[in-house]
Amino acid sequence: MKKALIFRGGWDGHEPKQVSERFARILRGHDYQVDIYDSQDCLGDLEELKKLDLIIPCWTMGEIKGEYSRNVAKAVASGVGLAGCHGGMCDAFRQDTEWQFMTGGQWVSHPGGDGVHYTVNIRHGSSPIVEGLEDFPVESEQYYVHVDPAIEVLASTRFPVVTYYHSSNKACDVPVAWTKYWGLGRVFYNSLGHHDDVFDKSPNAQILMERGMLWAGEGKAYAIEHGLDVSKFENTAKMY
Repeated sequence: MKKALIFRGGWDGHEPKQVSERFARILRGHDYQVDIYDSQDCLGDLEELKKLDLIIPCWTMGEIKGEYSRNVAKAVASGVGLAGCHGGMCDAFRQDTEWQFMTGGQWVSHPGGDGVHYTVNIRHGSSPIVEGLEDFPVESEQYYVHVDPAIEVLASTRFPVVTYYHSSNKACDVPVAWTKYWGLGRVFYNSLGHHDDVFDKSPNAQILMERGMLWAGEGKAYAIEHGLDVSKFENTAKMY
């Protein structure tokens, strides 16, 4: 049985309890053992983290101890998957640039606030995660994010929809969902999820999340099966 760890907290406005319970139900339906923690202290033991298949952060803003952040980064590099949504992963720990490096992006704004109507455009052929999915409408916050140029974009949304200072620039597509690698680990992010019910109102958002979590959680087994060795990355460990 695969193992997943969810740690939740931070700003309550992003409904970390409801979102984490939803993700736990999904994963348990795929025969995962899921443990949920309301504290970051579960990140204190690197060797225990390395035994996992998947880590899911649901912690908006706040701060993280340097030791805990490094432990997650090293566990993911060893093959443990990392997956999350909205502020729970890419508006977490704003002062920790290494966290942003690992996750692939950082929230910077949501012009218009909540209740914006926009379209999520699927990038067909970008990944099996989006196979068979079509573009879909969303009513929620529309995340403007700064991203790692190395990410594989699975879905995007067109800005501007709401007039704001950025509207004086040309229209652009901002990523909504992406994948990337961190050492041997797989990383998946979905910017949807301001409130838990977005996954009910826009079912494709939940399909994206479900497939992305499962994809990230398969990375460790793939690395073992193919005899991949994280040591080739570890000469950079002095950065930590």
